[in-house]
Amino acid sequence: MNKEDITVMVADASHEKYVDTILDTIEKAAKVRGTGIAKRTHEYVATKMREAKAVIALYGDEFVGFSYIETWGNKQYVTTSGLIVDPKFRGLGVAKRIKDLTFTLARTRWPHAKIFSLTSGAAVMAMNTQLGYHPVTFADLTDDEAFWRGCEGCINVDVLKRTGRKYCICTGMLYDPEEHLPAKLPEEVLERLKKLKN
Repeated sequence: MNKEDITVMVADASHEKYVDTILDTIEKAAKVRGTGIAKRTHEYVATKMREAKAVIALYGDEFVGFSYIETWGNKQYVTTSGLIVDPKFRGLGVAKRIKDLTFTLARTRWPHAKIFSLTSGAAVMAMNTQLGYHPVTFADLTDDEAFWRGCEGCINVDVLKRTGRKYCICTGMLYDPEEHLPAKLPEEVLERLKKLKN
């Protein structure tokens, strides 16, 4: 296998056939790590694909990796979430490629929104740092209740609740767009985004 043969792209409706594989891969990875993960439904992930709010990596027709974005607090905040790479394809730099494209997609669609990430993984923290994220307290993140309800499916939600949503196992990281230059997406993706409502 040649890592250059792995394609990383903005997902669309044609990728919905991979949703169950994505959800299964995310669940298995969370069990192996013994960490929490926000549970997502088939329809939730499929909608992200249809709305051009997801990035998928494929090796031919084989699933390699995935991530999605979501807006919160009247689009003042964006999260990049659900980053996963199938164990068979780890160590090839795919997660970084997915993270970079997901970040670029978020920056292009909502250039003035703050982008944040909750993670317990050192690799994701390193990628976030390279992109310009900084560790922050949870008070610096969105106060949108819909976002925090997503933590209900996490095995560590008791920590979040006990601390009054100030701390948890995850590290909060924030990217402030006012500190950085605009990002660029391929022209065909920009054309597709123009047809969709933000």
